[in-house]
Order: sequence, then C-alpha cells, then structure tokens
Amino acid sequence: MKLEKLVGERFKERPADCVVDSHALMIRGGYMKYVANGIYSSYLPLRRITRKIEQIIREEMDAIDGQEVQFPVVLPASLWQESGRYESVGKELLRFQDRNGSPMVLGMTHEEAAVHLVREYGQSYTRYPFMIYQIQTKFRDEARPRAGLIRVREFTMKDAYSFHTSQEDLEAYYDRCHKAYERIFARAGVPQVISVASDSGMMGGSISHEFMLLTPIGEDSIAICPECGYRANMEAAENIMPHIRDEVSGPLTLVYTPDIHTIEEICDFLKSPRENSCKAVVYQQVPDGKYVVLFLRGDLEVNETKLTGYLGCEIRPAEITPESGLHAGYIGPVDLKGDFTVLYDRSLEGRNNLSCGANREEYHYTGLDMKRDVPEASYHDFAKIREGGVCPCCKKPAITIQRGIEVGNIFQLGTKYTRSMNMTYIDPEGNSQYPIMGCYGIGVGRLAAAVCEASHDEYGPIWPMAIAPWQIHLCAVRADDAQVREYADHLYEELQRLGAEVIYDDRPVRAGVMFSDADLLGVPIRVVVSPRNLKDQVLEVTSRDKTLSEKIPAQDAAARILQIVSGFGKK
Repeated sequence: MKLEKLVGERFKERPADCVVDSHALMIRGGYMKYVANGIYSSYLPLRRITRKIEQIIREEMDAIDGQEVQFPVVLPASLWQESGRYESVGKELLRFQDRNGSPMVLGMTHEEAAVHLVREYGQSYTRYPFMIYQIQTKFRDEARPRAGLIRVREFTMKDAYSFHTSQEDLEAYYDRCHKAYERIFARAGVPQVISVASDSGMMGGSISHEFMLLTPIGEDSIAICPECGYRANMEAAENIMPHIRDEVSGPLTLVYTPDIHTIEEICDFLKSPRENSCKAVVYQQVPDGKYVVLFLRGDLEVNETKLTGYLGCEIRPAEITPESGLHAGYIGPVDLKGDFTVLYDRSLEGRNNLSCGANREEYHYTGLDMKRDVPEASYHDFAKIREGGVCPCCKKPAITIQRGIEVGNIFQLGTKYTRSMNMTYIDPEGNSQYPIMGCYGIGVGRLAAAVCEASHDEYGPIWPMAIAPWQIHLCAVRADDAQVREYADHLYEELQRLGAEVIYDDRPVRAGVMFSDADLLGVPIRVVVSPRNLKDQVLEVTSRDKTLSEKIPAQDAAARILQIVSGFGKK
C-alpha cells in the first residue's frame, strides 16, 4: 500500500472534543471519522487492525470447539418478548416498526437469537455440549457514549453461547473460555488485562467475570485487594462493615434543625462525623413509580446495581412531591409512614447514637439506636465498597480502587433463556430438561482502542506486531532522488513478494512530515531510505517502541528486515 493513496487525513492538533488519548490519536491518525454520537466510520488502518483482532479471536474460539455462525442485526420483537427482555430492558434497546407495522429491535446482544437457532437441534442430550459464536455489528443506544471506541452505540462484537446438560460441564467450559480470553488479550498486545468478578446485570445468571485493562481513563471502578489478590467490579464487590456499637445508647432526642437538608449540613450543625449519621436516599421503581427509601450510613454511597438486583426492576432518582408523604432532607427510619419500600443497608446494623431525619420539616433526631428504635429493620448489602474497605475474601482492610476499561466479559447464564424460550432436551432417562447456557463477549473496536490506550506516546500509537495495520513502514526520504526512488521501489516490491505487509511513503514531502505520519500510523518497524544512507550503503531500521535502532547493509536488506519483523512478532 502506498501512503499517498491512503484515504484519510492525518494532522498534528488534538481535537478539542477528545477526552482520552486513544480517541484523539485515532482521529488524528486517520483511523476513523465521526458520523453521529457514538457512531464512527472506519478507515483502512483501523479495519486492518480489527480484522487481525477478529482473526485472533476466531483462532482461539475454534480451538475450544466453537462454531462460527451469524445472527441477524435486525430481530423481531417476538424473540425478545419470549425471553421477557423486550419489556424489562430500558432505552438501550432500540425498538422500531417495519413497513408492515411489525415490532422489531436492533440487536444489542443475541442470547434470544442463539436459543432460536439451536432449540430444534438440541432436543437430545447426545448433542451436548456445543458452542456457537459470531462476530457481528450490534447497536446499543447508550445514554452517554464517550471516549471514541471505548463506549459507542454501534460496535462490532464477538459473542459466543455455549449449551450444556449440567452445571459441572458449564463450569469446566467456562474455565476453558476464561483461559482462551487470557490468550486472546496476550496475543493482541495487552497481557496485563485482568479478570474481575462482576455483576451479571440484564444478562442474568449467577457467576460472571469482566476482563479489565487497568488505566486511569477507564470508566469502571475495580476493587482490588493487594493482600490476597481479590478483584471485583465495584458494582459486584461486597461491602463488609465492622459492627460498631457504643456501650451506652443516648435517648432519642428531637432537635430543631432549620433550613438544613443535606447530610453534610446536619453533621456540621451537630458537630458529628458523617459515619455517625443515618441518611435516606430515595428512588422510584420505573415500572410502577413506587417510592423506595434506602437508609445507610451517612458517609457511604448507594450501589445502584445492588439495589436494582435486589428489587428486580429498574429505578430512577425520586421526584419527591408534597403528596408523597416524604419530607425531603428530613427523612428518617423512626415512625416513617406511607406506601414505601423501606430498605436498610447493613452499615446500620446494630449501630446506635446516630443522627437521622425526624420525618418532620426542620427536625432531626439524635441518639438513634437501630435495635431499640427500628426493631423491624432487615439489613442487606446496598453500599459501594470504598478505598481502605474490608476485603470480602481475606477480611483485611486493604481494598484499593482502580479504574479500568472492560474489554471482555463471560457469564454463566444458567437456564434463564432456555427456560423462558422453552428450549428443552430429553435426558438419558427420558425426562425433559432445560439446557444450561454460558455467554462470552469481546468488543473488537473497544479492544483496539484499549491497546492504543495501553501503548502510545505523545506522537501516536505503538501497535504490537500481531495487530498492527502493517508490519513495515518504508520511508523514501527525498524520493525525487533517482537512486533513492529506484532502490526504495525495488525494496518495496521485494518485501511484498516475500509476504511482508508494507506501507510505502514515497511522497515528495519533508522528512519531518513523513516521520510524523509514520508515528501516527504506529507501524512497528520503520525502514528509512535516504541519499545519505545509500551513500554509506546502509538503511536505517528503527522500531516504533524505540527498542531498536540499527543500520543494516543495503544489499540483501529485505531478508534482514523480515528477520527483524519475525523477532518483533514474538515479543
């Protein structure tokens, strides 16, 4: 490929709307172009990268007995109605009608389509286990797409679905897929990706893991224990609270607190630390608008994923109206009356001498004793784990919070979809059973962006050889020089003949422009042909990661260049 023919512009300035480096470098380097919010078109360099990632994925999925299939992008709503997700999934699922008025959806995930494909095939236990996978375009109507390819609305994803006749068989295959994912990320150039326990969310199932690239720009928060190696997404991490109780409980005392509404204000007013307060956070259930009042310790935050999972429905911040019976800023657990779902975080269990709202305008209580004053309370884990929190595994107060980009996920789905969609098989005793499913996803574009995020400098990406758009960037400095032109043209043809992937820059531009473009394309090996080098009968070979810089004889240079490429391919 000649660089002068490469469609797409490269430029020096960082786009003002790019908040992360991978996004900025891919725009600057001519990898993609903005079309709409969370939607991009890809130029050739990015397509070459994603094709190589897809090939790595295919090889690893095939190695664990996967069979590639392809599901439709557009699906009838009836499939999602069978599973119950047509109604339960929110606005992320794009719903529309075709010309005949039939309700349709754009596939954001394909569990329903997978069951539909194999439910007639899988009617006998003799056909299990098996796994099918696809690499397909999907659409998820994200509310806040950001960071280029890291969070988009339209994306390419590998999703795989395995089917089993026992939980033990699923767990064995789940482990095989976990190891395959580790190989995929190592081959793609990000061996530092870690797996963390996660929340299954709308996918369902009981066990799931996310594969995370730790980076400060990540949008997910990961709880990590350096003492024992525990790792979990904050959405799934259990918040363990030590039980603290004062020896003597003070009386429940009504205190006049005019024009005070927030937990910070009341704690300042009472000159009491936030951990000695009980705060109320109010939500409404999306399906019916019913109020949910959650009480927790004043210095903690609500983990809305845990709350949603407990309630079994979506929630939203409450609109507290006068007729609701709630007094915003003064809500407390004592004598709270109304048709509310009232929940208690276990950070309050056994606590005493707390401040709280008194359910009267401009009044709070001090001396709250949960055992004495709210004996009916039942406690559950609804709070976010914190830096320095107690590890759920080793029980040491050693939790650290780090940021990460999710590049893959795996789920043990169980029978959620086979049961709802009535997929059954006959077991050896002649009984009808529901197959047990696993689900395994990798975002292709997001993985490319994550590799760029993990490996770049201020000048551009530093692509690993396995997924680089080309292996060699050949620069003919002063291509107007007849000797340079003749030699560079011949070397380009020879490298291609030997099977190398080469991008060839023979444009009549300054060396600085040529090298700046080369940095933005991030090709691992750069070969420079120039009048000065040819005068000395050498070529200059450098690596984009700056670990190699040498001059090689101009005679028979192609063989040495391919040797260098081969060595970099094993890094």
